[in-house]
Formats: sequence, structure tokens, C-alpha cells
Amino acid sequence: MMSWQKITLPFLLVVAILASLFFTARSVQSQDWFSTGINLGSPRIRLAVAEFPPKSVDQTLVSLTQEFNQVLWNDLDKAGILDLVSKSYNPVKLPEEPLDVDFKAWTSPPTSAQMLVFGKTENINSNLVITARLFDLGNEANPGVLAKRYVSTLNEVSTREAAHRFANEIIQALGGGVSGINLTRIAFASNRTHHAEIWVMDYDGFNQHPITSFGSISTTPRWSPDNSRLAFTTYASGNPEISIFSFETNRRIPFPAYKGLNTTPAWSPDGKKIAFCSSMSGDPEIYLSEPNGFNLQRLTFSPGVDISPAWNPKTGNEVAFVSDRSGSPQIYVMSVDGTNLRRLTTLGGDASSPSWSPNGLFMAFHWRVSDTGTYDIYVMEIASGRIIQLTHDAARNEHPTWSPDGRHLAFESTRTRSRQVWTMLANGQDPKQLTQNGENWNPNWSN
Repeated sequence: MMSWQKITLPFLLVVAILASLFFTARSVQSQDWFSTGINLGSPRIRLAVAEFPPKSVDQTLVSLTQEFNQVLWNDLDKAGILDLVSKSYNPVKLPEEPLDVDFKAWTSPPTSAQMLVFGKTENINSNLVITARLFDLGNEANPGVLAKRYVSTLNEVSTREAAHRFANEIIQALGGGVSGINLTRIAFASNRTHHAEIWVMDYDGFNQHPITSFGSISTTPRWSPDNSRLAFTTYASGNPEISIFSFETNRRIPFPAYKGLNTTPAWSPDGKKIAFCSSMSGDPEIYLSEPNGFNLQRLTFSPGVDISPAWNPKTGNEVAFVSDRSGSPQIYVMSVDGTNLRRLTTLGGDASSPSWSPNGLFMAFHWRVSDTGTYDIYVMEIASGRIIQLTHDAARNEHPTWSPDGRHLAFESTRTRSRQVWTMLANGQDPKQLTQNGENWNPNWSN
């Protein structure tokens, strides 16, 4: 349908050599500034998580308690700011109440914990009641940091939600006031029903379910700032159009069917505007409108393809996008009215799919440095232009999207020979595969 212009091979070889030298020279010192900038600086807090015991042998309570313990551990393990003590190092006697805590046993080697999570579960009036605590083991006189009680229905979904909520509380308390992401969701495209539809899952891959059932091609999902709507591209009518789904009404919201290609919608941080690519004028350009399509404004005026807008979530005053006006796809930034245009990626190759970090300081994108190379995920510090490479696989790694805490990225990868959605810490560590069935791509993290 559209193609990017090719760069000459000699130039690409020069670009590849220069880029290699650039990353070799900067890789050591860049990790420190980047980890600090995304709130992943060391040292990590050493946290012990005691198993919550069920207070009866009721099989439902026992099973749900096991689920709670596993989800809580996984959430804390994925946070990126904690060093979890191996459960094999935990003392034999696990506490249920504050007076049960043996501070010396938990702080002595090999446990050597700084903080302790503990509690219990009960079945009270056919409800799952979870008492959960976080202790500062270095403050024996006044150790209580968190004391929470969660009352849930006796089912898996409610149990997982309680674990996610407590994990979020812990992460916020120990992570500088930044809340956890354990109740967020990821939208993505999937062909597991033999058609490309929009799907949604919890941040950890649980509860995967479809949002569309058009029997056509739907892709590029983007969450509204309040997570009440998803904008995406669909070919349901035969022409690529922007469609919006409301989670409040479980229905599509009307959006104009402009002629030509219409794709890659992106919400403004206040939810009052949508930027998107359209070829209604004959050439794919970036446009801006209200969510109902009113007050249409064209932002770019350049031959070639301008596509994939992404807002600065911190200010709402800038839009990044991809353009091949220089000969290959590169990332540009402009003011929201189309002025103050500047090129962000300047080392050549193919750079696409910009995603702005929540703090507005970094841009994630996928980049193929040379024509014979493969796509990997990179992050640029916008103010300085410093770049760090996050993936180093022989497979394709594309379409990064930031988590709302700025500590994680979701992306698509073919490292298992099919396109699947993965997550990793924003410094490239701890990759986790979330999808398995069919092919899955184009993830977008909720707010």
C-alpha cells in the first residue's frame, strides 16, 4: 500500500559503523543516567515476602490463598525496584500478626531483609478477607509501614485484584510515591481467531479477551487518558478507518470515514483531541481533530509518508511522528500546531513507532540501523540525544509502549519465531512473554 524510499548501501554501511562506535563509547556511562531517569536506580530494597496462610482448611480458601500469594510475589518481583528474598531463606515460623515477627530471624543472614510483607487470609461471611502488612525491619520500635484489609468475593478475579492492590500500595510506599502498574491493562492486535482483532489483557497477561469481532483487520489500538475508550484502525468497511470503542457503553463511537488511508490514532493527554494519519489530501499526513472528528486541522505538509503520531504526555504541547521526507523513516517532533519542526533521530537507518515516556524525558522507538540489520528497541534522552539499545536479539523487536510508571515497556517480538507481546523493565532487563496463541502485535499500555 505504501513503501519507504531506500538509502544507498555505502551510506548505510557508514551509518552502521558510526552507530556501532557511538553505542560502544557510550554504553557504559549511559546505563547509569538512564536507570536514574526512569526511577530504576540502585540499590534495590531487600524485601522478604512471607506466605499468607489460610485460617481454615476450606479448599476454596486454600486455593485462592495460593493464587493471592503467587500474584503478590509476581507483582513485586516485576516492579524493578525490589530485591525479593528467596523464599528458601525465610525463617520456618511465618508471622500472621505483628507480635509474631522475629526481627532478628528476618534481618540475619541469609535472609538479611530490610522490609517484610506478611499477613493472613480468612473466609468471613462467605467473603475472602485478607489482612496484609508491610514492616520496616530496621525500625523495631515502630515498624508498621502499611496495614491493609481487603474484602473480596471468593473467586479468582477478585483475589487477583486484591493482590494487585496490595502490591501497588507496597510499590508506592517503597518506590518514591510512584504507584505500581498492577491494575493496568494492555491492548493489542491478535489474529488468534483467524482475523486481526483488538484484544485486551491485564498487565501480566491474565484475562486476555477480544474487544472487536469485525472479521476483518483491526490494529493500532490506543487508550484514552481515562482508559474509558480505545481508538484503533479497522478495515471493517473495506477502507482503513479510525474507530473508537467505549468501555462504558460497550459500543463503537462514531468517527468520520475520511477518504483514503486513516490510521495510527493517538489521544492528547487531556483526551480532547486525536492526532492521526490520513491520506484524505492524497498524501499521508498528520491531522488533528476532536474525538468526534470535528474541527479537523492538518499539521504536516510534506511529500511522502507522515504517520504514527505520539503526544508528549507531560506537556501536551508536542507531537512526535514518523516521516520518510529525508529518504527513510525517521522520527520528528513538532509543536501541536505543526510549527517548530525538528528531526529527532539523525543517525540514519529506519526509525519508527515513537512512544513518549510518562515524564516527557525519553522517547522509545524501534530502529534498524542498517538495511541488512534487524529492528531493535531503543530509547533516546530527548534533551541530550543520548541513545541506549534495549534489545539485542536476532529477531525483530518493535512497537514499544511505556507503562504509566515509566519503569516498564511492552513491545512485540519474533524471538519465539512468531510475533508475540512481551514486557521488560525500561532498562531492557527481565523480558517476559505475555501472549502465546496466534500472532499478537502492536501493544499499547493503559494509563
